[in-house]
Amino acid sequence: MTTKYAWQPLTAIPATQVDQVAHQNNVSPLLATLLCQRGLTTPTVIDRFLHPQLSQLHDPLLLHDMQAAVERISTAIMNGEKITVYGDYDVDGLTSTTIMYEALASLGADVDIYIPNRFSDGYGPSRAAYQRLIAQGTQLIVTVDNGVSGHDEIKFAHEQGVDVVVTDHHELPQQLPEDAAAIVHPRYPGSQYPFGDLSGAGVAFKVATALLEEVPVDCLDLVALGTVCDLVSLRDENRVLVALGLQVLQNDTRPGIRALCQVAYVNQQQLNTTDIGFRLGPRLNSLGRLGDAQPGVQLLHTLDPNQATQLADFVQTQNEKRRQYVDEISEMALTMAQSEEYYHRKTLVLAHKNWHEGVLGIVASRIVEATGKPTLVLNISDDGQTAKGSGRSVPSLHLFNALNSERDHMLKFGGHHMAVGLSVATAQIATIAAALEAAAQDKNDIPTQPQLPIALQLPVTAINEQTYHDIQQLAPFGVDNEEPLVQITRPQVANVKALGDHQQHLKLLLQQQQFKVNAIGFNLNKPGYDWYHLPFNLVGYVTLNHWHDQQSIQLQLKDIQPLMPTIIDKRHYPLNTTLFNDDAVYVFFNEKIYQQLHPFLQNHQAVMADNYAVIAKAAQITFVDEPTNLSDLQKLLQQQHADVITLIFYTKHHLASEGMPTIAQCRQVLRYCMQHPSLPKDALAQIANYLQIKKSILIFIIQVFLEVQFVKIEKDMIITQLPLPKDKLDIQATAVYQQRQQQITIDQLLFNSSLQQLIKQLFSYATA
Repeated sequence: MTTKYAWQPLTAIPATQVDQVAHQNNVSPLLATLLCQRGLTTPTVIDRFLHPQLSQLHDPLLLHDMQAAVERISTAIMNGEKITVYGDYDVDGLTSTTIMYEALASLGADVDIYIPNRFSDGYGPSRAAYQRLIAQGTQLIVTVDNGVSGHDEIKFAHEQGVDVVVTDHHELPQQLPEDAAAIVHPRYPGSQYPFGDLSGAGVAFKVATALLEEVPVDCLDLVALGTVCDLVSLRDENRVLVALGLQVLQNDTRPGIRALCQVAYVNQQQLNTTDIGFRLGPRLNSLGRLGDAQPGVQLLHTLDPNQATQLADFVQTQNEKRRQYVDEISEMALTMAQSEEYYHRKTLVLAHKNWHEGVLGIVASRIVEATGKPTLVLNISDDGQTAKGSGRSVPSLHLFNALNSERDHMLKFGGHHMAVGLSVATAQIATIAAALEAAAQDKNDIPTQPQLPIALQLPVTAINEQTYHDIQQLAPFGVDNEEPLVQITRPQVANVKALGDHQQHLKLLLQQQQFKVNAIGFNLNKPGYDWYHLPFNLVGYVTLNHWHDQQSIQLQLKDIQPLMPTIIDKRHYPLNTTLFNDDAVYVFFNEKIYQQLHPFLQNHQAVMADNYAVIAKAAQITFVDEPTNLSDLQKLLQQQHADVITLIFYTKHHLASEGMPTIAQCRQVLRYCMQHPSLPKDALAQIANYLQIKKSILIFIIQVFLEVQFVKIEKDMIITQLPLPKDKLDIQATAVYQQRQQQITIDQLLFNSSLQQLIKQLFSYATA
């Protein structure tokens, strides 16, 4: 019952600052809080953030070599040279290719495109591909979303008399392509460009702006797609490009965008960054992951609705294949990640044969999501000599920098902070893994769980339209401008539904006073949890749900935090030394049992239940035996703060299975005692056999008789005290009888009840 993420509430903003920002900008305190969390506090900065305009875009001529790039491309157009736009096979590459192609075509260029094949050309510039293009008459190559790492390939093209204009945004290698006609890059060394986190599509858009001498607003939809899917920062001019691009997308007349939205079941008029990142993007990416990605450019560029429909259907088919590969490989990779070999590592390098190379980046992302560990996932070639794959990271580890020092041990390498692609000889995998682990060891802040920053803690009644409206003013959401997560503490539940083919989804109806709101959690159901009675916290996004032409506010859950320790049930295990191998504090209620088992606990910490000082500090607790009364257990549960509680609840005799003697049995024993006024104690087994009752029941009845003085014990003899009292005695009122009755109740609860019933009862004690 643990959380998937490590919850991290953001630093509280002083109320005075919130009030000032709210007053100066005429916004709600909630929105003011969110703005302050993003470091937006002055009216000018806030106005630019809340109202993105084309005028906020930077001058494209500030980019390094932009003037040289424009001049070389313009010369090629005027001279009728054949230009090839050399792109990439992901969404950023496809959109940047289309942007550049459409800009050049509108200027009358003789332009063609080339999308490299992931499997035959590899990542980035390919000498063989350049050679083919030159042989086919290409006189100028314009790269988009690649090229900055193509020193040797560009040198080769230059030697063939073909210029290469590089437009790229990826991490800069130590050796830049010195033979390039121009290198347009927002982070070029010494560059004065004010924003360094453009996507490949963003750089292509800036080149198109410089070539056309105006902003190509018809391409805002494409630059928004590429920017969102490439996971670059959504601050500064990227925010402008995506915000205005979404407006174009929502009303897009491109047949390809319309067809893609249809196969992805996206409401185009309400399309947002989540739709791009999780529906449209993965479908376009599936082309390059499984084969030729060139149909992606055709889909984005075509004006023919019929062709768009056919291409979108093909994209959907490829995406379904991609999902199947991802599911199969992810299952295998996660099993490896959780094995003893990898479990205690801070990073993961997982390699296997027959893994489809095109989907390994997605698999790596899933493993990072599940484990919180930077991960490389590699496919080993059929001959076992090389491995190729992708890596994904967490914010606290710059993956490119962590591996860049090992570039000499790799056949090919490239990427950025959060993602890399690489090829390596299998003999060098261990070296790469050691380098990555060493980089992580130097970063003490790498979490064991993925981090989940929580912006707001709100009551259920605040999950309403006004809160949704305030939050949406911060959109579009993405990297560096994440959608705010809201925490709901201990909500009251009015209704619960398990959804999905495997009951894996959860729908809760939350209630506060008369206010109710739905919360939906995909793959978050926790079977057996009593949502009505056991407390929990929720984290989720305030969203707008569309259903049958109706809209309603709901909380889309990201994680659930049951407010219970993990309970491990060992009540029915045989009592032996294997029960005492955990690094736990072993708690006893019975001094005699403690003394009996103490020899088995020499290497562990064992205490009596009243040692609250030790118990309160324990991360793991094991209840070894049953308490003699529930108040002792209740007091102990109120003192502990354990993450894990193991239940053994051993007792020599489980009285719940024996029960209480009947009145008829008591009378039967009394008659026998009267008939045999003097009985040896060591004959009780024979007497029980004769009376056909359990020996333990016989002993208990005699203990009751001792209390009411029906019998006494002298020198190992049970003496019946005749004559018996004339007054009728209620043996059920005796202390012995009531004590057994209480122990049976305890035994019934702690040993015989279901785990769900027991957890519910234990928690009621802990919070009483």
